[in-house]
Amino acid sequence: MLSKNIEKELNEQIRIEAESSQAYLSMASWAETHGLEGISKFMYVQSDEERQHMLKLVRYINERGGHAKVSELKAPKTNYSSFQEMFEELYNHEVFVSNAINELVHISLGEKDYATHNFLQWYVAEQIEEEAQAKLILDKINLIGDDKGGLYLFDRDIHQLANNTPTA
Repeated sequence: MLSKNIEKELNEQIRIEAESSQAYLSMASWAETHGLEGISKFMYVQSDEERQHMLKLVRYINERGGHAKVSELKAPKTNYSSFQEMFEELYNHEVFVSNAINELVHISLGEKDYATHNFLQWYVAEQIEEEAQAKLILDKINLIGDDKGGLYLFDRDIHQLANNTPTA
C-alpha cells in the first residue's frame, strides 16, 4: 500500500512524464514543418516513449492501492529558432526529469517504501540513457555548426536512430 505522500509524488511524476510527451510531440511537429524528417521521427518516438513512462506509473500507483490521477498539463513550446535550440531544451528537460526521479527515490527510501524504490530503479537507469543520448546528440550538433550538408547527414542519421530505438 502506498503512503499518501508517495502517491502524491508519483502522481506529480505522471504529470511530468505527460508534459514530456507533449513537449516532444510539439518538437516533432516543429521539425516536420521545417523539413527535418529524421529529427521529426526521432521526436515522435521520444514522445511515445514518455507516454509509456507515464502509463507505467499510472499502473503502478493503481496496483499498489493508490489512485493515479490525470491532471491538467502546461502547454509546450511550439516554436524554436533552430533545431540546435530544440535539442538543448530536450537535454535540459531530461536533466530536470532525472532530478525529479532522484527526488522520488530519496522520498521512497525515507519512507522505507522498498517496493517503490525498486520500481523506480528502472526510471533511474532509463534517465541515465536518455541524458547520455541527448548529450551525444548535442555534441554532434555542435560539430556540425552551420554546415547544411552536415545537417542533412545528421537528419538522416537521427532518422536511423529513431528506427533502431526500442519502445519502453
